[in-house]
Amino acid sequence: MVATRVNAGDAMDDDDFFAARPADPLAMLVKQELGPLSIDELSARMAALRGEIGRIEAHLAEVSRHRSAADELFKR
Repeated sequence: MVATRVNAGDAMDDDDFFAARPADPLAMLVKQELGPLSIDELSARMAALRGEIGRIEAHLAEVSRHRSAADELFKR
């Protein structure tokens, strides 16, 4: 049996691979121009970000509790 290369002419280079990956939403968020946004849109954005900060803080606390419990369990 002879092995053949499938799509040999369609080799993907690194630029193609990384261009196909989705951009980091946080990086995109901080680059967004704020000038065109209305006061209501800015207020809604701040409320959403505050909610996300609260969600992250709660997750960090849970991760910390879990880590402490694991450290205690495997303490030598």
